[in-house]
Amino acid sequence: MIKKSVLIEQKSKVTCKNLQLHIKTEKREASIPIEDIGFLVIDNPETYVSIPALNLLVENNTSVIICNTSHLPNGMFLNLNSHHIQQEMFKHQINASMPLKKQLWQQTIKRKIKNQGILLNRITNKKNTFEFLESKVLSGDSSNMEAVAASFYWKSFFEHDFKRERFGAYPNNFLNYGYAILRAATARALSGSGLLNTLGIHHKSKYNAFALADDIMEPFRPIVDEAVYLIMQQDDEQKLTTPIKSELLQILTRTVYFKKEKSPLMVALQKTASSLQQCYAGNRKKIKYPELWN
Repeated sequence: MIKKSVLIEQKSKVTCKNLQLHIKTEKREASIPIEDIGFLVIDNPETYVSIPALNLLVENNTSVIICNTSHLPNGMFLNLNSHHIQQEMFKHQINASMPLKKQLWQQTIKRKIKNQGILLNRITNKKNTFEFLESKVLSGDSSNMEAVAASFYWKSFFEHDFKRERFGAYPNNFLNYGYAILRAATARALSGSGLLNTLGIHHKSKYNAFALADDIMEPFRPIVDEAVYLIMQQDDEQKLTTPIKSELLQILTRTVYFKKEKSPLMVALQKTASSLQQCYAGNRKKIKYPELWN
């Protein structure tokens, strides 16, 4: 089932009644079945959310995302009891060997570089060397081909001089918003598969509570890049307006492709997370990443 993404930008009161999320602003009121909500993005500091509503959202595995004063996602609530054998899953994840982690990271970076190359080709209509760069990714990406690919990718992606930075100038603000939404969706899928987001495959910062999400989202980043590129072709706006944020939220329902089926991104992330869980448990050797384009 495709879940809804709800964006709250006006001063609101959010409560619940009869398993419905009730949202009241100065101008209107609305109710949505909580079971239909996958993501609730709160982008107004004067929003009130009742504890019963918050608990019910989390129990239904809804990601509740809080934005900062720059209107970028800054924090997230996730269900800590989303899998029936969670302790066993944690044990597999904690005990994962270094060779396994290196193999999983190699798979992840190979797919990321492949997707970057495909998108770059679609945008520029020119051949590139990303297939070659993908073939050079070693176990654990010890040769750091990810950085080599990224350097060429960003130099070729936008027509104007662009430097990819977390707090950089436009269109970094669009990219940051899209990546934050993708990160939340990835974290939600991993949590739903009984995995601990804090324990990453490659990312290891002690300050990062979502290291695993940061790992697994890497091959999906070109989805955000493509969405931002298309927005820039259609609009000269450089600020994160409500229509642009709403458009970036739509990446969660974008269609991606597995061998025998197509799937919305938020559902595909669940399949990817489940396959990672099986890799940790020793039941499969490869993470199931979808093709981003047919």
